[in-house]
Amino acid sequence: MSTYKPKNFKILKIIEETPNIKTFTLKPLDETKFNFHTGQFIELTVYGIGEAPFTPSSSPYETETIDLTIMRVGRMTEVLHSMKEGDIVGVRGPYGKGYPVEEFKNKEVLIIGGGVGLAPLRSLILTLIERISEFKKIILCYGARTPQDVVYKYIFPKWKKIKGLEILRSVDRCQVDEWDETIGVVTCLLDKINVDVKNTVAIVCGPPIMMKFTTLKLVEKKFKPQQIYLSMERNMSCGLGKCGHCQIGSYFICKDGPVFSWEQLKDIPEPFE
Repeated sequence: MSTYKPKNFKILKIIEETPNIKTFTLKPLDETKFNFHTGQFIELTVYGIGEAPFTPSSSPYETETIDLTIMRVGRMTEVLHSMKEGDIVGVRGPYGKGYPVEEFKNKEVLIIGGGVGLAPLRSLILTLIERISEFKKIILCYGARTPQDVVYKYIFPKWKKIKGLEILRSVDRCQVDEWDETIGVVTCLLDKINVDVKNTVAIVCGPPIMMKFTTLKLVEKKFKPQQIYLSMERNMSCGLGKCGHCQIGSYFICKDGPVFSWEQLKDIPEPFE
């Protein structure tokens, strides 16, 4: 099969997460297994419309199907959001380098997500839960604009019952009596956590401005650049490092990432622009 030719996948299930975010469960039409490492991405094709990169939000231990959590932000995703269960889409990949989970063993894992940035982090969290005894503890700090913008509302009650997984959530703004957790940007949650910085890795994913200020906050808290991992996103048109649209410094996000350490990116001018 051609590297550029997508395989056909059927939409098995659609979950409306928020008014503009949906999770699509896809299954290969040829019934083959789909294997990926958490943090890698795929190229999704809506036939006749276009193609775009997305990171699976499901566990890599689930190989019969994949989940993609996608925000409606343009023509391609607008059409995708109008599709129904049973419709066919195309998938290329997986591509890139994911999270170095083996390097997290015997450490505390601090995960910071913003908005739909929780999608690729969900895959990581499910991976860590599968192997939870291998880590000192896992802390998730998640922020959204409003309570209505929180994704995976139905999953949090299950996650909160898992021993070794601590969850803190915030929203930027809300109505009175609408939210009983922290109000403020997600970085304020970092003042509430208790971690052994020397034995902790931090993983960040979300909008560029959120990633920028979260990284600065982690550095302020004495995290070393090699302890901070970022899931980057640019126009990864080809997924193969050929088109050059996703170049950042000397790296191609599609080929050398999308997961990078801050050590790799800290000397690149405006890496979050």
